Amino acid sequence: MTGGRRPGAEDDDGERDGRERCCDEEQTGAHEFSVDDFYNRPVDPRPIGVFDSGMGGLTVLHECLVTLPHEDFVYLGDAARLPYGPRPLAELRRFSREVAGYLERQGVKLIVAACNSATSAALPELQAELEVPIVGVLTPEAHAAVQATRNRHVGLLATQATVASGRYEELVRTLDAGVRLFSVACPRLVPLIESDDPFGAATVDAVREYAGPLKRADADTVILGCTHYPLIRPILQRVFGRDVTLVFSAEETAREVTETLARKRIENERAREGAYRFVTTGDPASFRTMGARFLQLPIAEVERVAVTELERAA
Repeated sequence: MTGGRRPGAEDDDGERDGRERCCDEEQTGAHEFSVDDFYNRPVDPRPIGVFDSGMGGLTVLHECLVTLPHEDFVYLGDAARLPYGPRPLAELRRFSREVAGYLERQGVKLIVAACNSATSAALPELQAELEVPIVGVLTPEAHAAVQATRNRHVGLLATQATVASGRYEELVRTLDAGVRLFSVACPRLVPLIESDDPFGAATVDAVREYAGPLKRADADTVILGCTHYPLIRPILQRVFGRDVTLVFSAEETAREVTETLARKRIENERAREGAYRFVTTGDPASFRTMGARFLQLPIAEVERVAVTELERAA
C-alpha cells in the first residue's frame, strides 16, 4: 500500500518547528487551527486493521470505507472459530488477543474490533496490551442510544456473550444512570442472517420473538448489538415500527475512527484513493461469496491465514 510520507518525517526546519509548536500547544490545551497545520500535519500511510469472527464486521468496514475513502484497510475474519457469540468470555479474550496481535504485527496504525462479542469480552485488556490504539463498537452505540432515547428505556439485541458480559449496562449507566437497559440474547439471528434466505419467514418469526420483551418494556430506542443485525434492518424496523430508533455500530464506529485518526494525527493523504484487502482463517471462496453480501462492494481476493499463526502472534 502506498501514499504519503512516514509519520514523523521532516522535510525542513520550518516544518519541524511547526510540529513542535503543535505538540506544545496540545499539551497546554491552547491550540488554534491554522492553514499551516493543515499543510504540515503528519501523514501516516499504514493501514487500519479491522477484525470480526466472520462476516458481520464487514458492515462496519463498509461504513469506514465510505467515510474514509483515502485510508487503507486490512480486514481479518476469524471464520475458522466462528461463531464467537456462544463462547465463554475467557475464550473470547484469548481469540481477540491473538487476532489483534496478528494485525499489530502486520503494521497497522489502528485496530477496529468490529465484533460486539469480542469488544465486550476483551477491549480493556487489548487497550492495555497493544502498542496501537484500538476502537470497539460498544461505546459509540451506547452513547448514540443514550442521546436518542426520549423515555430513557433502551433495548439491546445481542449475542449471548455480549449480554452476559454486562458491558452495555456499564456503559449506559456511566453515560446516564437514569436510563434503563433491557437486554435480549438472540442466538438464532446470526445463523439465519448467514443462511441462504436471510429475509425469510424464519427470520421474521425470530425477530418478533426477540422484539417482544423490548416492546413490552416500552423501549423507544434499540441497540443492534451485533454487526450482523444491520443486514436485516428492514425487518427489525418493520417489527418495532418507525417510532423506535434503531442504533447500530457501523455509522457510529466509523465516526469514532475518523475522530481518533484526527486526534492522534495519523491520517493518510486525503487526495488519494485507499485500498482494502481481506484475510480469513476459514475458506477464502466462502468468504468471498458471503462477504460481498455484507460489504456491498466487490471482493476480489481473500488471503488465508492459519489459526496457529494467530496463536503465535499472541
